[in-house]
Amino acid sequence: MIEAKSDKFWELIDKSAAIKQVGTGFGFTEGPVSSRRGFTLFSDIPNNRIHKWERGQMSVFRENSNKANGLTFDHQGRLLTAEGGGRVTRTEKNGTITVLAEDGLQGPNDLVYSIDGSVYFTDLPKGKVYQITRERTGVGGAPPRGIVRVVHECQRPNGVALSPNQQKLYIADIVSKVIVADIGPDGALRNAKDFAPEKVDGLKTDEGGNVWMATGAGIVVYSAAGEHLGTMKPPERPSNCCFGEGFRGLYITAQKSLYHVPTKASGTRTF
Repeated sequence: MIEAKSDKFWELIDKSAAIKQVGTGFGFTEGPVSSRRGFTLFSDIPNNRIHKWERGQMSVFRENSNKANGLTFDHQGRLLTAEGGGRVTRTEKNGTITVLAEDGLQGPNDLVYSIDGSVYFTDLPKGKVYQITRERTGVGGAPPRGIVRVVHECQRPNGVALSPNQQKLYIADIVSKVIVADIGPDGALRNAKDFAPEKVDGLKTDEGGNVWMATGAGIVVYSAAGEHLGTMKPPERPSNCCFGEGFRGLYITAQKSLYHVPTKASGTRTF
């Protein structure tokens, strides 16, 4: 079911759009991301797997995923994973796993890749948002990892998303609200303020600056100015979402299933 709070909502999605289930039978789905190559990945946390949806076929992309949750790609198309088992990793093109952050982490939850080569991620049980700074250029051998630093603290940080101009970071404090903060020239956060009074799990932005948020009521969409534009209600409670192939259409992870709904809006390109 799709409900508009404003006529502006129909500029983002067609009135006749249908929310279609494309896969089900999982333990609990999370962290969807769609590759520029046309496939979509998502986590099945209880079953410790990452699944792949491509051309109507479902397969297992990674077993023993260390409680993989949020997923994204970097500019080289390498998978970045917030592993609830206590680390953030990158899957190299040959399939090997590189650990980007681990020391002192409890439960990385979600992450987003920035155009400057850094990564922002949340650690929900620690109540902290981190940045992994861009890797420096090394002299001989492999370049060193980026520096891992705390850039924000709140009660229970869950989903994170960048604004389309990548000058703001949205943080879902799952206890009560969504926060938005400015990103300074050095990548640090400042001027954090309340954005929406919604208990949000995962969230994404589109090219128009609208914010698509997974809540108990469905996928709620707010304008950049904080106006509630509309809500999409899949049959199961959503946990997260991502824009699909070509950054169009929306994939929704919800409990035991993966759903898709076509959109007019295009998602923010962060990789």
